[in-house]
Amino acid sequence: MSRFKAFSVIIHIAGWLLFMAFPLLFLNNRGQDDITWSLLQKHSYWLFCYTYVFLFYSNAYFLIPKFFLKKKYALYSITVLLLFAGVYYLQPFDRLLHSAENRTNDQPGNQGPPLGPPPADYRNAGAPPPPEGPDHEGRFTDDGPGQNPSAPWHARHRSLDSISLFIFIMIMALSTAIKIIQQWRLTERRAIRAEADKTTAELSFLKAQINPHFLFNTLNNIYTLAVIKDDHTADSIMKLSNIMRYVTDDVVDDLVPLQSEVDCISDYIELQRLRISDRTIVNFTIEGNVEGKKIAPLVLMTFIENVFKYGVSKHEKTAIDINIRVSDTDISFFCRNHVFVTRDESQPTGIGIKNTRQRLNHLYPGSHLLNIWSENDQHSVQLIIKI
Repeated sequence: MSRFKAFSVIIHIAGWLLFMAFPLLFLNNRGQDDITWSLLQKHSYWLFCYTYVFLFYSNAYFLIPKFFLKKKYALYSITVLLLFAGVYYLQPFDRLLHSAENRTNDQPGNQGPPLGPPPADYRNAGAPPPPEGPDHEGRFTDDGPGQNPSAPWHARHRSLDSISLFIFIMIMALSTAIKIIQQWRLTERRAIRAEADKTTAELSFLKAQINPHFLFNTLNNIYTLAVIKDDHTADSIMKLSNIMRYVTDDVVDDLVPLQSEVDCISDYIELQRLRISDRTIVNFTIEGNVEGKKIAPLVLMTFIENVFKYGVSKHEKTAIDINIRVSDTDISFFCRNHVFVTRDESQPTGIGIKNTRQRLNHLYPGSHLLNIWSENDQHSVQLIIKI
């Protein structure tokens, strides 16, 4: 942020130096080198610079934030009109041009034409001298004493008034555009930050829901083994230890190595094998190279938990199919099981499919495909994640 502010200050300084150099170049008296130093000593030059610097920053940092952005358009318009009237009264560019003209006329040999009729050799041969005083329409001519040189300078150059007003419009428009663009970018950054904070909070909440639900079910399984004094209880505790280490240490990240996720799934399936009877056949296969790939932690566990929760029977033979296929472009997960248990909607279901969809939408927006369908009492899930 400090670098951005320093860069912005440099841009402002460079822009104003260019703006201040413009009248010096524009009013350079055709190669007279001392005109620049002379103008720098003139009050009119600094009046010209300070006027438009004041207009730029007062509009950008006071009028726009206080009035325009707060939709006080009437008050903003009145203030701009007052500034417009002030510039019209000061005429900073006209005063600067007047100072330059006076400086030029003060130079030796640049006193301008003498009053009175022009010399005879200045007139066109055979042409009558220009009339003195007002013409037949009552206007003063530009030649001779009729010019009325004693009149104020700005009264003789009213056509130049529009330049000061044109610069006023350009300065106000530029400062307004810059401030509105800055405000738009700030609003956009705040919206992105708020969305990111919301997403992070939702993911943290979903993970907090996942961990207790997963551990609760696993501990129930080990409790059952301990009650029946199964010989595999110690092995089950070791596998649970591995799962808990993965859940507590690695699940804090949005993405984890796919190998860690596969190991967690394998331990979970082995724990389930100790609980289920020989009537249930579990076909768990992995295809492809899982090294170097990453995935959202526990995103597959919801489906695997449901497979063992609703697809296991103590009286009927059944098969559970779980397949993970890895390619260079995607990770494909597929599971299928026969449905034996009808879920009671009044019972809590952990994070459920809904929250899993939420996680997938947050972590893989537009880069995943989830299909869930049931046919002939067979429940199937297919999830494809692009990597």
